[in-house]
Amino acid sequence: MELLDEFDISIIKELEKDGRMAFSSIAANLKISNTMVHQRINRMIEQGVIGGIKPIIQEKKIGYDWASFTGLTLNKDSDSERIIEALKEIPEITECYYVTGSFTLYIKIIAKNHEHMRRILYEKIDGIPGIDKTDSIVELGCAFKRNISL
Repeated sequence: MELLDEFDISIIKELEKDGRMAFSSIAANLKISNTMVHQRINRMIEQGVIGGIKPIIQEKKIGYDWASFTGLTLNKDSDSERIIEALKEIPEITECYYVTGSFTLYIKIIAKNHEHMRRILYEKIDGIPGIDKTDSIVELGCAFKRNISL
């Protein structure tokens, strides 16, 4: 059995247009019942298909003009869970991924300016026991960002 059927996909596509769209509007657009929309969205949230409905903050509009993608080399990869928990305590880190290659983890950092970025790297991240080294690439702008096509 497939996880998503045509109704689920249609509902997601409506939400991608406007995440604030009323469920009744989605139901009317798709010519299905309001109850069906509620049930489907709740099920997809419970299954983790939809990670929730929340605003997408445009960081540059609120004064965060710098971003970096930073690879983390750990002293021991077995410390990764503890280190991830410490990284979660740094609000400027917005994403964290397990990766292969030269790094164990890859994170995205959002900062107000270069001085703020320096403080995050040197005073917060470098202070986490078990991190051997960081290697950052400064983001110059996002060409595009999107969900996977359904």
